[in-house]
Formats: sequence, C-alpha cells, structure tokens
Amino acid sequence: MASISTTRHRKPVANKAQRSGSAPHDNLAEQAYRNLRSLILERKLPPGAPVIEGRLAEELRISRTPMREALVRLVGEGLLERADARSYSVRKVSPTEYFQSMHVREIVETHAMDLAVDRIPGAEIDVLMKSIRRLAKETEQEALHWQADDRLHQMFAIASGNAVLLKVIETLRVNTRLFEIAGPFRRVAADGQEHIAILSAWRAGDVKGAKKALLAHLRSLQEEALDVLSGRRA
Repeated sequence: MASISTTRHRKPVANKAQRSGSAPHDNLAEQAYRNLRSLILERKLPPGAPVIEGRLAEELRISRTPMREALVRLVGEGLLERADARSYSVRKVSPTEYFQSMHVREIVETHAMDLAVDRIPGAEIDVLMKSIRRLAKETEQEALHWQADDRLHQMFAIASGNAVLLKVIETLRVNTRLFEIAGPFRRVAADGQEHIAILSAWRAGDVKGAKKALLAHLRSLQEEALDVLSGRRA
C-alpha cells in the first residue's frame, strides 16, 4: 500500500479531536474519511491499491472504530471495495463503465447548467477563473488542479437547486475520476484551457456556448482515454 506516513496526514486527525470538546469519535471518523478520500481522488492511492484497516489506523494514530466507519463510508460512495473483514482496495473502474458514465455526464451536467442560469454570482466565476489561470504558475499543480476541477463541475450542479441531480453528478464524477487516475493522464494545462472556455462563455451570458464548451471538454477527456487505451498515447 502506498505510504501515508506524512505529517500532513497524521497531525490534523489527532489535533482536531483534541481541540474539540464534543464528539471526538465523530471528529476522528470524519477526518479519516476526508484524508482517505483526498488520497484516492488526488492519485495518492491508485485503483487496486490495498487499504488495510489496522495499518491505516496505526498510520493515522486513531482507533480502529472511527477508521472502520470512514472505510465503510467510502465503500458506500464507490471509492473502495471490501476485500475481507479488515481490508479493502481502491475500486477499479472498467473502460466500459467510464465511457458510459461520461455519456451520462454529458446529459446531466448540461441540464444542471440550464437549471443554474442566473443563480451563480459573477464574482464567483471570476474567482474560479483567476484560480485556474494561477495553476500554471504553481509548483504543486496536481492537487490544486483536482480541487479546481471539482469546484467547476460541482458549481452548476449546486446552483441548480436539485439535490438529487447533484448527488448523481457527484457519483458519476467519482466513477470517471477513478478511471482517469488509473492511466497516465496529464491534463492540467488542457483542462485549464477547457475550463476557462466554459467559464468565459458563462460569464458572458452565453449559456449555449458554455454548454458547448462543457461538451467539448468531456469529449476531449474521452478522446484522450481512447488514445491511451489504444496505445497511441503513452
């Protein structure tokens, strides 16, 4: 299993529980969940990587009960699969599931845009665009890239006001993210340009143009996946 024995992942779990006077067990479970979820979605733990309950509890310096709760929660979200009573693995997504999920994303994310019209402040768009443009100058691009990616794709779903639609989009994004991190995808620059195209059209009030840019972005991801799977791209 990929090592997670770093100060960044250890200390916040214990310290937050110590500072809190209420429900320390819940705090530990929540912190373990957030740390592990980030490790998976930010490529630190690749698909198929083993996740051992006891080892993680020791690494994060918490008891097994809150760790178990975090792991069960991640299983429910489709990020982990149970191997046996005490061990798990990061779920692998097949190419078929990936492309089917991307097709559904095209439908539901453009629908979310229709519902989000006039519901997103221009200032929020400006802040996100500035953040994406700044990525090119950052040294630790990958984690920041995934954060910006989440903000953009969730923004329209959140603004739609449809909680069920938001949940569907989040589930589909987990499926496609798990597949993307299984291959040698390097999309910080390309995603940044495609994200800016989406946001620029939306900021200008061109909903049709924003939807077109979103579809172009999702299809670009699929084309790159096909290139990797076919061996045309290393």
